[in-house]
Amino acid sequence: MAKKDYVQICADIINTCGGESNIANVTHCMTRLRIQLHDETKLNKDEAKKIPGILNLIVQSGEYQFVIGQDVPALFAEFKKRDGIKAGGEVRDSNAVKQDGKAGRGNVFAGIMAFIGGTFSPVIPVLIAGGLTGAVLTLLTTLFGVSSEDGAYKIFYAVNQAAFYSLPVFIGFSAANKLKSNGYLGAFLGAILLYSTINNAETLDFFGIKVAQIAYNSTVFPVILGVLFMSVIYKYLQKIVPVYLRTIFVPLITMLVTVPVTLIVLGPIGNLAGTWLADGVLTVYRVAPAIAVMIIGITTPLMVFFGMNNATYPVVFLLIAEIGSDPLICTGMAPANVAVGGACLAAALIAKNAESRSIATGAGITALCGITEPGVYGVLFVKKYPLLGAMIGGGLGGLIAGLFGMTQYVVSTPGFISIPAYINPDGTGKNLIVSLAVMVTAVTVSFVITLVLGKRAEKKVGAN
Repeated sequence: MAKKDYVQICADIINTCGGESNIANVTHCMTRLRIQLHDETKLNKDEAKKIPGILNLIVQSGEYQFVIGQDVPALFAEFKKRDGIKAGGEVRDSNAVKQDGKAGRGNVFAGIMAFIGGTFSPVIPVLIAGGLTGAVLTLLTTLFGVSSEDGAYKIFYAVNQAAFYSLPVFIGFSAANKLKSNGYLGAFLGAILLYSTINNAETLDFFGIKVAQIAYNSTVFPVILGVLFMSVIYKYLQKIVPVYLRTIFVPLITMLVTVPVTLIVLGPIGNLAGTWLADGVLTVYRVAPAIAVMIIGITTPLMVFFGMNNATYPVVFLLIAEIGSDPLICTGMAPANVAVGGACLAAALIAKNAESRSIATGAGITALCGITEPGVYGVLFVKKYPLLGAMIGGGLGGLIAGLFGMTQYVVSTPGFISIPAYINPDGTGKNLIVSLAVMVTAVTVSFVITLVLGKRAEKKVGAN
């Protein structure tokens, strides 16, 4: 693949955004460079999409997301070298806040999905590391005879458990940052919910008001609702409290108000909503498992395109907490993700110029590992026929997965790189074999269909 000139890409992005002075903040996720602007009218969207190395430009809730690929940290590093640009950190930009508000009012569902997805996206590396460590433990005990009393086992077990037990802390921090509030107070709220005298406490009251017994370490909705409320209180106090008193009284009053309200009202509501959602998802899966997983396999590229894929993580956690694995969401996304890889590789084989071939090849390899944004934005929705190939391959893989009861035991990015996630903790190999067969089938089908459709499309173009 051609080597990217990150210095030049950085300069081109800055120019199309109206210069350094117009960039309020720059951050990045796994595959996208995220930019907030002071004046959005200065952005030349058409020119931005033409920059070599940019797969697409997505606008979500007042944020401009340049789809780069997994090498986005290298590009972000160039932005950090620019003294006139604020890279990372908390941003307080009134125009961006107003744009977020307008977007939320225009499409409530899209706003909710964007918030949930934006909250979970920064936490994904923690979830992958913690989840796959669980798979490593399974390998150690089943293949290498490591005892659960062994020191190495205990250390890796701590890595696995800490990632998910402490999830409310990570989610609290991320949600508060997403709401442009105080991330550390959001993390503080998550830590409070996990404290020994509160988490799953049987007899707890607040001045005579009974506090519900909730295992906060196994649910995410209470802390999300708590942070939403906390952000409102925090921002209001920031406006009315004199500057010289804010450091002391704003965080104090915010938490003294937020914690009781979360424990008494928002926590039970969030826990109940999570229970209902888990029961509903399981009911759908149990009625028609093959069809349910197939639908996930077909629609995953569309969810990625609209930025909704990360919003499914709460359902994954609910399923794992309820039945010990995820037979639906990640299971359906596994064949879908690798099918994107197969479609991209077929598109690369058909491509007639070096740049298109390079983009499709890189996107295909990345998708086989479970990261599909480069493939979805740079190949599938550009050529169209790879999208059809990927959806058919992912749907067929999902159907087979549902028929044979495939499941994913730990949280990880679905794809070939996460194969250990499909090893049953009891040491049996059926689920792993089924998982490999499902993903190989999805890749093969998507590759062949994309190749056939692509050659037909190219012939029509040549005939015209």
